[in-house]
This record gives sequence, C-alpha cells and structure tokens, in this order.
Amino acid sequence: MRRFLLSFISVLGLFCGAYASDVLSTDTFDPLYIVSESAFLSETDLQYVDSVVRLGQQFSYGVNDRFSLALNGHYQIGFDNHGSGFSAFDFGGKYRMGLASNNSAGMVYDVLFGLKFGGASSVRTPEYAKSTYYAGVRLGKQWAGWTLAGTIKSSWIFDDNKGLSYLNFIPEAYFRFSQDWRMGFGFDIVKSTNQKLFEDQEWINFKLVRQFGNTQYAGKIGYEFEERNVQVDVQVNVLF
Repeated sequence: MRRFLLSFISVLGLFCGAYASDVLSTDTFDPLYIVSESAFLSETDLQYVDSVVRLGQQFSYGVNDRFSLALNGHYQIGFDNHGSGFSAFDFGGKYRMGLASNNSAGMVYDVLFGLKFGGASSVRTPEYAKSTYYAGVRLGKQWAGWTLAGTIKSSWIFDDNKGLSYLNFIPEAYFRFSQDWRMGFGFDIVKSTNQKLFEDQEWINFKLVRQFGNTQYAGKIGYEFEERNVQVDVQVNVLF
C-alpha cells in the first residue's frame, strides 16, 4: 500500500507539473493568487446557508505586482425570521512580503489586512458589530499543477460595552488537472475569545473550477460541523 501511494503521488506530481506555469497569472481561484500590476478583478458570488441567500461583489486592483487593494459588499435575503439587507462592506489589501524566487524553499508569503463595516443592525454578526478589523498572514508554495497554502487571520470587534476577537486557521490544497479544470479543498477553523457572542466553527469546503480565458466559474460547497450547516456557492471571477 505504501509503495502504491508513493507511486500515485509521483504520477500526480508529474501530471500536474505538465502544464505551463503561466496559468498561475490567470488562475484567480488559486489560494495564493494576487492581482498583478494594473489588473482588475471582479468576483461575483451567490451563496445559500442557514436559510439566508447572500449576494457578494468584490473588486480588486493591482497597485503593483506585490500589492493589491479590494472593496466588497454583501447583500442578504433572510428566510425563517433571518434579517435582510446589506450585511457587510469590506475594504482591505494584500501585500506579497516574500517571493518564491527570493528563498531556497520557493515559498510565497503574504500579509493580509482590512476593515469590515457592519451593515443593517438586523444582519450583523454579532449584532452589535459596527466595525471589524482584521490582519493575517498566508503562506504556501505554487507548482504548475498544484498549490498548497495556509492562512492565519485574526479579527477584532470593538464596542463600548462588548468586544471579542477570533482566529481563522485555513489550510488549503488546490489542483490544476488541465488548462481548463481545477479542484480545491480546505478547512476553516474559527476560534473565538467569547463563546456567548461568537461560537467556534469548523468548516470543510470543496470547489470545482472551470476556466474560459480570463473568466472562471466555480461551484463550491461547505459543511460546518458544530451547527451542521451546509453552504452552497456559485461564483464567477473575471480578470481584466
């Protein structure tokens, strides 16, 4: 069995590595993707989870090849007594602190930061969260056919009487099986400092991506083990 697994991994590596590395520049679902200089990325997402339909739109711009800025908003329609309205507006950025060519391991290092403004009071999480600050680090390695990445992000919510912080631990694996098809899976483990206001979560997720030129379509599904919620997404990314 061990010999079979080693052989399978070797063949997978050769298979995945057969595709030209220039696909990385347009593979916007890659977990280590960063928008290149003067490029513009639109990400449109439709999501259903826990009797809530949420529409999200994000625009990203590459200031240079190592720094990008993004702005996004989410509007939700709630059923079963869930609220409706704009649930969040987010302004943030990514900075490529370490290039693969600058270290012997070929690793990529990014810094993430941003500020999220809570929307209507009936749809905030937690309900008093008018603003959330976040910062994090992601790192990993890209090959022509696959990517391994990990992200650690901390978020802080401040209020006159209440407050909390929480950590996201996000390991991911992503495979390019051909010039047009990709697949990814990962986890999002959320740890909160205040369980009464924001409970821990453990998500597992899967995505299947189809590429047409600079446009990518993805179907995504996630499962949360604590509340046993299922999340279904469809997303379209267009790179200009």
